[in-house]
Amino acid sequence: MRVVSLVPSLTESVARTVPGALAGATDWCTHPAGLDVVRVGGTKNPKIERILSLAPDLVIANEEENRAPDIEALRSAGVDVLVTEVRTVPQAFGELARVLAACGAGARPRWLDKAEQAWSALPLPERRTRAVVPIWRRPWMVLGRDTFAGDVLARLGVDNLYAGHHDRYPKVPVEELRAAGPDVVVLPDEPYRFTADDGPEAFPGLPRALVDGRHLTWYGPSLAEAPRSLGEALRAARR
Repeated sequence: MRVVSLVPSLTESVARTVPGALAGATDWCTHPAGLDVVRVGGTKNPKIERILSLAPDLVIANEEENRAPDIEALRSAGVDVLVTEVRTVPQAFGELARVLAACGAGARPRWLDKAEQAWSALPLPERRTRAVVPIWRRPWMVLGRDTFAGDVLARLGVDNLYAGHHDRYPKVPVEELRAAGPDVVVLPDEPYRFTADDGPEAFPGLPRALVDGRHLTWYGPSLAEAPRSLGEALRAARR
């Protein structure tokens, strides 16, 4: 198999499981460290001709992370494109198994079993916490309805205050976010890189949890560590 991945979390998954299969990946595919494959541009602006020059047997993509015109251009050129859809944690496990099988994995990887066990072993939250989850600023944008990250947080006892919004990633003025009265503001370090010096100052007086964006938004080997990592950050913010 010669595989090109246009999704960072799927790149990590394939590299961990079928390392010889990857021929290309996006510039944003940062895991595993030291990945040595041809880079084919961004998730939203892949270099189609470069992908075609690699003569891939399969391109793996995602309906949210990648643009429909790019997927169609690859298919029109005769390339087989597998498009995933991931909105929940259980859906992530099913799609990961499908992708890895399509990429030539001979058996289910151990890391996938460990990740499923980590989520199935989660205790029921002692109490629910209401949150707003900014993912961008200038303008401010937050998690809205029907998102993978929102499902991740819900399973950890965190209810997204904008989960009922008609947009999946609504633009909301920061004054409105503060006025919503969240118990905690969850600030991931991707796609916008919120840090201790960039983000928390916009929410004075409110508990803030700086979290690893890879654990919040990626579906792959990081799912095994995500419950512990995110849970620790959320508990620390609520103290």
